[in-house]
Parts: sequence; C-alpha cells; structure tokens
Amino acid sequence: MIHNIARDVQAFTSNAFLVSPEARGGHGDDGRTVLVDAGANFDAVSHLEGDVDHLDAVVLTHTHPDHVGNVDAIRERFGVETWGFDGSHDAVDNAVDDGDVVRIGTGDYRALHTPGHAVDHLCLHDPDGGVLFAGDLVFAGGSFGRTDLPGGDRATLVESIERVVDTVGPELQALHTGHGPSVVDEPSRALELSLQAARTR
Repeated sequence: MIHNIARDVQAFTSNAFLVSPEARGGHGDDGRTVLVDAGANFDAVSHLEGDVDHLDAVVLTHTHPDHVGNVDAIRERFGVETWGFDGSHDAVDNAVDDGDVVRIGTGDYRALHTPGHAVDHLCLHDPDGGVLFAGDLVFAGGSFGRTDLPGGDRATLVESIERVVDTVGPELQALHTGHGPSVVDEPSRALELSLQAARTR
C-alpha cells in the first residue's frame, strides 16, 4: 500500500509516501515499512502514528528543505535511519549510490541518480511492480522540476528525464511525484510530456 501522508496538508511541503508491505500497515515478513520523503511544515509524526507503529527506513529523493524538514522528528519518534544520495548531508544517515537497490514495501527499487533539479536527486524505480517515485524531476500534466535553485541545470534535467523514460518503458503503472497528484492513468505518457516540455520551454 502507498499512502501520501501529506495529501491534505495546506502548508508548503513535499509529498511524503508511506509504503507498507500490508494493507493495514503491519509488519510483513517479506517487506519493509518505508517513508519516501519526509515533507516539512506539518506534524508528520502524528500522521504516521495513525497508520503504523514502526518505520524501517526513510528514503529521500533529495535534500531540499521541503522534503527533509520533518526528518529529525521522525528519527526521534521512530528510531529510524534515512537513506539518500548525499551521505554528507545532515538529513542522510546512509548513502544510496546510482544503481543501488532499496527495499521499499515489497518492491525492490533501483536508485537512479537524476540531477538537474538538485545535484543529489534520486528517482526510485520498481520494474516488477511498475512503480516510479520521481521526486521533483517531473510532475503530472507535463510539468518538470525547476532548475533555478542552486545546483539546478536545465540541460542536465533533460538528460535525467531522458534516462528515466528509457529506463521505465511503457510498463510503468504508477508515477508518484514530489508535489501534486500521482499519475496512474498512462504514466509513461506523462513522462514523455514532461520531457517534451523540458526540452522546449
């Protein structure tokens, strides 16, 4: 089960996806309860406590403040460590390199280093489940991550989107983004539209 705990939050935050190996958020024998991105500016701990009694990991798509603001509170409450690309960042306890496989829920997600929006940006792809956590690389409706922040670069972003498009293929079933709604209706098409827009705008 994948549940965005920030879905109804009005404050400025990223999405924060709770991935549970069982429908009720229990501790499955073959999976891990993982939060993908922590969000910011809301009480993530109380949201999580309504769904689970433990976390096995927090995996970060990147370390912009709106994605990591709740990390310290979640670490303290759940005694959990974080994983992300930049192991030197205070919000990251364990480094994830390009190509590493991370167990999220019951899926084995391959980490794709996809800079352009942020130098430490990762997308996470489960080829068997057809799921992609895209962070702020792309969004629904053909949008894409901004490149005017420190470390941003449009040409690099385009290359990263191209890599993701080539990697996920038409078998993609769900695209979960760092902001806005997830895409479950033709997510591969949504990626293509974002790529076209990033190339031309």
